[in-house]
Amino acid sequence: MRHLKKVNHLGRTSAHRKALLSNLASSLILHKRIKTTVAKAKELKKFVEPIINRSKENTTHSRRVVFSSLKNKEAVNELFKTVSDKVANRPGGYTRILKLGNRVGDNAETCYIELVDFNENMLASADTKKAKTRRGRSRKKTDTTKSTTQETIVETTPQTDNTSAEQINNSENKDNEVKE
Repeated sequence: MRHLKKVNHLGRTSAHRKALLSNLASSLILHKRIKTTVAKAKELKKFVEPIINRSKENTTHSRRVVFSSLKNKEAVNELFKTVSDKVANRPGGYTRILKLGNRVGDNAETCYIELVDFNENMLASADTKKAKTRRGRSRKKTDTTKSTTQETIVETTPQTDNTSAEQINNSENKDNEVKE
C-alpha cells in the first residue's frame, strides 16, 4: 500500500533525483518553458514554486538558499532579476503545465511546463477575453433603462435655443440606430 507516500521517485536514486530536479528548474528559469514528461513536470512544480516564492525577497540569505537548490549562478541571477519582478504581486501558482500527448518512442505523456507570467500568447488571449462584451438578456434590460432615462433628461431640460434641441434630437436618433 502507498499510504503517506507522496513523492514520486521517478525511478531514480535520491542524489540522481535531486540533480535532475535542479537541472530542470535551472532550465525552466533560464528558458521560461521546457518540454518534459508529465511526471517530471509535476515533481518540478513542487520543487520550483517555493524557490520562486523565495526570490520575491532579494536578500543574501534568499540568494544562498536558492543557490543551494539550483546550483547554477546564471539561473539564480535570472530568477532574482527578471522572474521575481514579474511574480511580485502573484500569491502563488507560478508555473503552468500544458499537456501535449504521448511521445512516439516510449508512449510517455509529454507536456510543456512554463512560467505563467512569461507566456505572451496566453496573456494576450486573457486580455481579449476581458475585452469581449456579453450579449444576453440582461444586457437588453439595461439598454432599455438607459434610453428611458435619456428621454426623461431631454424632456426636463428647457429648450431655449433651437440649435441645441436639434443636436439633442440628432444624438438620440444616432443612439437608436446603433441599438437597432
